[in-house]
Amino acid sequence: MSFLSGIFGKSNKKSSVAADLSALGSDMHSHFIPGIDDGAQTIEDSIELIRFFHEKGYKKVITTPHIMGDAYRNTPEIIMEGLGKVRAALKENNIPIEVEAAAEYYIDYDFETKLDKGSLLTFGKNYVLVEVSFVNPPDNLYNTFFKMQLAGYKPVLAHPERYTFWHKSFEKYEEIMDKGVFLQLNMNSLTGHYSVETKRIAEQMISKGMISFLGSDCHHTGHTELISKVVYEKPLLTLLESGKLLNSTL
Repeated sequence: MSFLSGIFGKSNKKSSVAADLSALGSDMHSHFIPGIDDGAQTIEDSIELIRFFHEKGYKKVITTPHIMGDAYRNTPEIIMEGLGKVRAALKENNIPIEVEAAAEYYIDYDFETKLDKGSLLTFGKNYVLVEVSFVNPPDNLYNTFFKMQLAGYKPVLAHPERYTFWHKSFEKYEEIMDKGVFLQLNMNSLTGHYSVETKRIAEQMISKGMISFLGSDCHHTGHTELISKVVYEKPLLTLLESGKLLNSTL
């Protein structure tokens, strides 16, 4: 039985005590502005999701709508207008949590144009959240990171554990870190939600002390239900106790 449980990643991975997410202070990856991407679709959705984070003890959420080529053509103006509506709704509903906004930028043909204009939405100390295609990484990835750094930005790669094209080349993650890029883990990756292999890579990154930011990447109540379960995963406890996470500095 222990052999089988090891195969499926369940051996000694559960804790009887729930992790205290309030220790994070801030969540820095979510999709809470209604109707502008694949996250919350109504203001009621936004309130329900953010209330969950408040009840979990978070003091702040930094929501990061997609900015992606022709799919989600959001601008700082659209995002900030939506942020204002969310803040007003939270005040009306007496939910005392700080909400800020940045963006999750997709590194595509249009990203360098935005970068050259110098108008990227940042969080914390000039951090910028970026993602790449789940099919293959862009040819100019390292050059893009370098250009961001030259412009004074600190690139944060969203959910690297989900990029399956690197799963058999773990050294790629280490190369990215060596370039001065911060790595952000999706906490729900530790539930096996995305895949067993994604969970394995996430745990390997934690064991090697590679994760600087822990994010929810929360889009809907399905994700909050998973967060209620992931708090019992021992690798999450390991990460929270690692001293590596920067969420509390935001």
